[in-house]
Amino acid sequence: MLYLKIKDLYKRKFKVAQIAKELKISRPTVYKYLEMTFDEAKAYTELPIGKKKKLDSYKDWILAWLEEYPHLSAAQIHDWLLERYPNLAVGGSTVRSYVKDIREFYQIEKKVTVRQYEAIPEQPMGKQLQVDWGETKQKTTESKEIKLYFIAFVLAHSRQKYMEWQTRPFTTRDAIRCHENAFQFYGGCPEEIVYDQDHLITVSENAGQLLLTAEFQSYGNERKFKVHLCRRADPESKGMIENVVKYIKGNFADSRVFSDIEDWNQRGLQWLMRTGNYQVHQTTKKRPAEVFLVEKQHLKPVSSLLSYESTNNQSITRSVSKDNTIRYKSNRYSVPLGTYQTNADNHVLIEVTGEEPPTLVIRKEAESEIIAEHVISLEKGKLIQNRNHIRDRSKGVEEFKRRLISFFENKTQASGYFDEISQRYPRYRRDQFAIIHQVIKQYPTVIETVLTKCMREKLFSANDFRDMAKHINRLPHEPVKEAKSFYTYPAKYSHIKTSTRSINAYTSILGGLS
Repeated sequence: MLYLKIKDLYKRKFKVAQIAKELKISRPTVYKYLEMTFDEAKAYTELPIGKKKKLDSYKDWILAWLEEYPHLSAAQIHDWLLERYPNLAVGGSTVRSYVKDIREFYQIEKKVTVRQYEAIPEQPMGKQLQVDWGETKQKTTESKEIKLYFIAFVLAHSRQKYMEWQTRPFTTRDAIRCHENAFQFYGGCPEEIVYDQDHLITVSENAGQLLLTAEFQSYGNERKFKVHLCRRADPESKGMIENVVKYIKGNFADSRVFSDIEDWNQRGLQWLMRTGNYQVHQTTKKRPAEVFLVEKQHLKPVSSLLSYESTNNQSITRSVSKDNTIRYKSNRYSVPLGTYQTNADNHVLIEVTGEEPPTLVIRKEAESEIIAEHVISLEKGKLIQNRNHIRDRSKGVEEFKRRLISFFENKTQASGYFDEISQRYPRYRRDQFAIIHQVIKQYPTVIETVLTKCMREKLFSANDFRDMAKHINRLPHEPVKEAKSFYTYPAKYSHIKTSTRSINAYTSILGGLS
């Protein structure tokens, strides 16, 4: 089709530059096709991208993504490839060139929206952090749509980024919690933080006299950073964070499927490590993660415990996951089973003690009883779990076994039988006991006989117990009793004795030897 379009426009006296502009392809491509015959073009299209290239094995993925989401950038496609194939060793320029060829050959146009920003002087290390909020709509695993909210941070010198997501709009308390997490992520606090005029931060600008919300003012006084608010309709003064918000929406969030908020935040941190802070920044021509290693030394250190929290009797909140854990500094800490409740407020308050070692204290509400305490781990990605928070699965099984034993008269024999089953089927004890329980309810009159026979025949299985019960239940019980009385002589014939013969008499009759 591309060949035919080029030939058609050329016959209509279009110049090469006009053809290239009309079809959104390069002029060398136009020249290449004009020099081909139809058969040559047909043969060439059997190898769509020309000679074999490094990304040919992934062409189907790339083409499918571009056809479904034509607006995707080469950088986002690069990130999606790395997400599915972590060991793929390919540079950004290779991906850009390959995506460009795919777009050109298959005529997949990308609509680009350009926004102009005014250049600002480079900030010194540790000087400035820019913060802004954003929101997106994501498709869920249930094919529904959900609105997500995020806060983004970027250090002005290194461009090191951090973000945090939640499923509800941010409050001032949420903003403070995310600031604390960001400071822990960066390992320190900058001199000033740049914000838009957001209602979470400020009440009024008042001609330069900044009126901050009481809660955030108290927090800023404690952390001792300077607040810089941008003037209204002046996004260029914080164009850096504007670009980061756009980058997060367009690269990480765009077309990604949402399952739950904990997984989403975890994938966000992985994206920051893999792409957001690893890829070379187009302005600085350096990797943010590498520059940050130097800038980190210029940040003001922050303590783990906010005196703001202790003096105001307030703690940072954490949401409880379905597995009854909370996240703190890239680790998961357990809370008692049942803390998470469906359709309830699943938030707890956490505090960090100043003692050694630092301890994480978890409460359901301020000044309420402590529900969990954990020594804070210095590692990452760990599950710190209190044994008291683990369901004692053996307790329920043992209670079930005691109930089953109570159905038998010979409890010693029953106990031995169930102990043997527990040893043979340790992972399936409950299933084994459940089958036997059904047998007891179905054949209550024969279970003693069944148990005795199974012990004698060494049939230590619930299925064998059930089969034996079915077999014994089918036996004609009453006729057996009559047969027994037939072979027992009545009392009035007890004086009569039967005659007996020697074995020789029978052998002579049968023709045998005596």
